Amino acid sequence: MKNIITLLLLMVTTGTMAQSFNVITYNIRLNTSSDGINAWPNRKEMVTALLRFHEAAIFGLQEAKHEQILDLEERMPQFGRLGSGRDDGQTGGEYSPVFYDRGRFKLLESGQFWLSETPEFPSKGWDAALPRIVTWGKFKVIGSSRKFFFFNTHFDHVGKVARANSSRLILEKIAALNPSHLPVIVTGDFNLTPESEPISLIMEKLRDSYVISASPPYGPVGTFNSFRRDHPLDQRIDYIFVNDKVKVEKYGVLTDGWDNRWPSDHQPVLVRIRL
Repeated sequence: MKNIITLLLLMVTTGTMAQSFNVITYNIRLNTSSDGINAWPNRKEMVTALLRFHEAAIFGLQEAKHEQILDLEERMPQFGRLGSGRDDGQTGGEYSPVFYDRGRFKLLESGQFWLSETPEFPSKGWDAALPRIVTWGKFKVIGSSRKFFFFNTHFDHVGKVARANSSRLILEKIAALNPSHLPVIVTGDFNLTPESEPISLIMEKLRDSYVISASPPYGPVGTFNSFRRDHPLDQRIDYIFVNDKVKVEKYGVLTDGWDNRWPSDHQPVLVRIRL
């Protein structure tokens, strides 16, 4: 009996049974002094505390500038990070980074591509107002044979053609990188509501975690607050998509706040998934 109990405990701690983990997507709003009281230096501890408290094992951020990346790395040293700036592929411009718990996941491969006609180079695509980037990683769950892909992005806020083609390009890249049909997670600020064409295109191949969650969605529907506590939370523009190799156990839009202030002008989205 003692040996059986020991084996069960080993299975749980090494991931044979414990395959569930929390995923967050979060537009943390870029660092700009024009935000006044809501500028990044006044929010960085709030954002870090939120990510820690909700035990995100892996998360995708949007609008993160280089100095914000450094702040998060300093405060969350157990996390590895993928991604670079969209302007030059180094430190220029906003990142769409992926942070992952190095105690839970081993990075196997990684890369990034631009949402444009020349995805391998820093570039602005089609009718987009700004360069847009996708950061991706292939991971292995430590103590398990399970592997999965994680993609994180931030769609353009203007270009209609760019957003539709961005959806097509992401699906093409997923198919090319993942011929073995491993589990796939896609996070991002898509700047689009669910009925839009680019979201419908994504839904031809992936599933919306809001829709397929085993538990009813928690929190408001909307994910943009404009830094206003009285802003109607009815516009869902931040998403976590998965393929059919991922089960979504629960979904929530988080409404953590401090002193009547939001940590960002977007709400973070959290899902608990099982590979």
